[in-house]
Amino acid sequence: MANVPSRSNLFDDFFKEFAPGFFIKPLHGDPLPSASQIRIDVSESDAAYTVLAEVPGVGKEDIHVSIDGSVVTLRAEVKQQDKRAEGEKVLRSERYYGAVSRSFQLPQDIDQSAAKAKYDNGVLILTLPKKQASGSQRLTIE
Repeated sequence: MANVPSRSNLFDDFFKEFAPGFFIKPLHGDPLPSASQIRIDVSESDAAYTVLAEVPGVGKEDIHVSIDGSVVTLRAEVKQQDKRAEGEKVLRSERYYGAVSRSFQLPQDIDQSAAKAKYDNGVLILTLPKKQASGSQRLTIE
């Protein structure tokens, strides 16, 4: 499909030509970020995977990580705090409220009991130890 301008872009473009740099639209919130906007870096060592995920502007209590075998799911709840002084009106607000999540699969199962998470300056750092594959076991025949 051809590039179809969104409603907000169409009006922004119109008013830029009409009154460049002057118009401020009174809308509340833009769409939530897509899952691909939680950017991640994954590295691997012999014993573990390390995941760095960008989750800026979210409190660590609002980040949830779940592990199911080799599938890791990151979920972040973004909360907007509306504070207005009496007599003040909002001309534009681009912050939003909602949740965004992203799941990805690693090549090997994760040892959930030894997994660790740390959040520092908008970056979530996951240390995900690999589950040791149980080797084959020879059964004794009775």
